[in-house]
Amino acid sequence: MVVLVTGGSGYVGAHCIRALVSQGYKVRTTVRSPGRAQSVRALLEPGTDVSFAVADLTSDAGWAAAAAGCDAVLHVASPFPGKSPRRPDDLIVPAREGTLRVLRAARDAGVRRTVLTSSFAAVGYGHRDYSRVFTEADWSDPDGPDLIAYSRSKLVAERAAWDFAERSGGGMELAVINPVGILGPPLGRELSVYVAVIGQLLNGELPALPRLNWGVVDVRDVADLHVRAMVAPGAAGERFVATAGTTSLPQIAGLLRARLGPAAHRVPDRTVPDWVVRLSARVSARFATVVPDLGVVREASSVKAHELLGWQARPIEETVLDTASGLAALGLLRDAGASGSDRRLRS
Repeated sequence: MVVLVTGGSGYVGAHCIRALVSQGYKVRTTVRSPGRAQSVRALLEPGTDVSFAVADLTSDAGWAAAAAGCDAVLHVASPFPGKSPRRPDDLIVPAREGTLRVLRAARDAGVRRTVLTSSFAAVGYGHRDYSRVFTEADWSDPDGPDLIAYSRSKLVAERAAWDFAERSGGGMELAVINPVGILGPPLGRELSVYVAVIGQLLNGELPALPRLNWGVVDVRDVADLHVRAMVAPGAAGERFVATAGTTSLPQIAGLLRARLGPAAHRVPDRTVPDWVVRLSARVSARFATVVPDLGVVREASSVKAHELLGWQARPIEETVLDTASGLAALGLLRDAGASGSDRRLRS
């Protein structure tokens, strides 16, 4: 069975490739230019048998060749900027059009099933009531006040994918994964937004802690869920929320201090009042992206993935500590290797 993974140089994409190869699948992945192939190989186990196709989400070129001969597609690639763009369409349009390019190529190549990496951003945002637990039956409100450009891009792209599957899919099956905030071991020095925050905590780059709550899931479990959704007969036509539960930035910081000891001496223990974050957001795009999340708890359920696919998420504590260990192993922490800190982080 040959599987195409889009965005193999990304955090989730590389972990998906690892999961597929470990289970005996043949993998092809897309890169935006031939020179990116080496950077993908650097994220994989030595000797991993993976082939490459050059294709970019902003162009039709290359996608037919990328999908040719594949039995399944994991469409993981999607823009995820560090801050919201000035014009939301600069993010939304490429996400939507790129998804449709991949789906058209997969359909035309006779691919049996495509698994799309969406986000909890397409499920649990823009609502007025956050006192309930969100499931796959929920959709984010596109007109909600807390929908930043990234969240809207995931919502628009997923809606477009389901519409394509219904109207133009030609019998190709679609399944969708909706993960919450993804943590877990990084494979390279280009870090996802959530993993970067763990590094910032350990490196003392955050002097105090905003009152932010996160849903957390391990990247290894997200990759496992993609593979399960790719092969399970009952996964066709279904969405799957991926979460291990909810925690907060202060709780994560407390865990790092409690478990890592001296290696976490730079991790702050002070919180920032919400009004300070809101005031800072007037001049900082970085702060502006988190304002809608201040004090909001979005609880989600993965019961459907558990019951239909037999999927289990590892505990948040394990994921956070493995993220820290992965950062240390890559030499991305200031104190790694000093005074036994490296051994503690790796243990």
